[in-house]
Amino acid sequence: MKKCCLQLIGMLVFFFSSMVAVGKITTFETGKVPLAEIHVTETGNDQTGDGSSGSPYGSIGRAVQDAIPGSAIRLHAGNYDGGTSVDGLSGTEASPIWIGGVPGEAKPVFDGGNVGLHFSRVRYVILHDLIVQNATSNGINTDDGGEYANPDATRYIVFRDLEVYDIGGSGNQDCLKLSGVDDYFVLGSVFARCGGEASGSGIDQVGCHNGHIQGNYFESMSGNAIQTKGGSENIRIDANTVVDGGHRAFNIGGSTGFEFFRPPLSTTKPNFEARNIQVTANVIVGSEASLAFVSTVDSLAANNTIINPNRWLLRILQETTSSRGYAFLACADNTVTNNVFYFDGSQLSAQINIGANTDSSSFTFANNLWFAHDNPAQSQPSLPAVETNGIVGQDPLMVAPGSGDYHLMSDSPANGGGQSLLGVTEDFGGLPYNDPPSIGAHEGNPVGLSVSQPLE
Repeated sequence: MKKCCLQLIGMLVFFFSSMVAVGKITTFETGKVPLAEIHVTETGNDQTGDGSSGSPYGSIGRAVQDAIPGSAIRLHAGNYDGGTSVDGLSGTEASPIWIGGVPGEAKPVFDGGNVGLHFSRVRYVILHDLIVQNATSNGINTDDGGEYANPDATRYIVFRDLEVYDIGGSGNQDCLKLSGVDDYFVLGSVFARCGGEASGSGIDQVGCHNGHIQGNYFESMSGNAIQTKGGSENIRIDANTVVDGGHRAFNIGGSTGFEFFRPPLSTTKPNFEARNIQVTANVIVGSEASLAFVSTVDSLAANNTIINPNRWLLRILQETTSSRGYAFLACADNTVTNNVFYFDGSQLSAQINIGANTDSSSFTFANNLWFAHDNPAQSQPSLPAVETNGIVGQDPLMVAPGSGDYHLMSDSPANGGGQSLLGVTEDFGGLPYNDPPSIGAHEGNPVGLSVSQPLE
């Protein structure tokens, strides 16, 4: 990529990072430091190098051959060809393996290839401080190597401080593709312009479990910012920013070919696309639909600030139905609470879109604020179940919604208007929610700040 373009990306990332909030998350990396370093440079040599700083290798592929638990593969600033694959790399809980840029240097750039970086059957690995761009299929692909029934195949992975741009463009191409990954974190990263034709995701999870996605920035997606499907379960998605998340900003569930589910589908009990997905304290601007519950159960969307979706506020769909001897649960028993919906009603096809074969009446709606800023009298949504303690037609009084400041003013009706929820304790900026909390991604009157103090 030309130097001017890289400088522009750098400026954009600086701007994006000012909008990204990451709370205090403890991972298996916390408190650990590398025991040894293996160096890679764009001018290194895989044949004559030894991985030292004075005689570096020229590729990740060569460096991983020397990696043992506790190693850090240090990728120095430069441009590298995409298309690297790593299979079977394992650290330990006490001594993980790091792969990433060098502290104090510009992030290395991986450009092109079918898949920019591909990791299979890896454990206790931290992938950090990298730029991946212009791959034709997926930017970073991490999977279980086809061991669909083995939850240990790929687990304990941290993805942090990554930048993935301009992936594919013609269809189902993803910035970060996760298949059969368990016990993972995606933190403080930037994903932009992935996929095409209303398909492709910033983060696409198929059969993934026990994940935490926090403090990331998504822009100009085609299909989704984040998708969880294929038997995915127990995933937290919080404090992310989405600007134009595509067809469905958060696709909670989805539609998956039966052969791709992890674990494999059961013939003796009902199956699901997704279960226990928690989407909280995110800021979602634009997108056709901000939230889509699709063949998912027992999931939660709470304390999100949703700004001007351009077709639906939310969708309730069933795209995977019982067939071929496999029973599927209907989309049911999901909760939508404490969210600010700030929208232009004239831009919507309908406020709520409910598809066939769902159990939408089993949804719980409570303490949401609905405001059609173009016509407040038309703010009331047609919900499939009676909402408790909703606020309809009142301006949430955000500081400057037209210019992207969605903090609440001290006299906002959203302040103290929510209900306390187990596990939802911090707002978008990592400040504690009051009891009761404010509605939306930002706590309006955080403890320790007076209402006259500006919120950073």
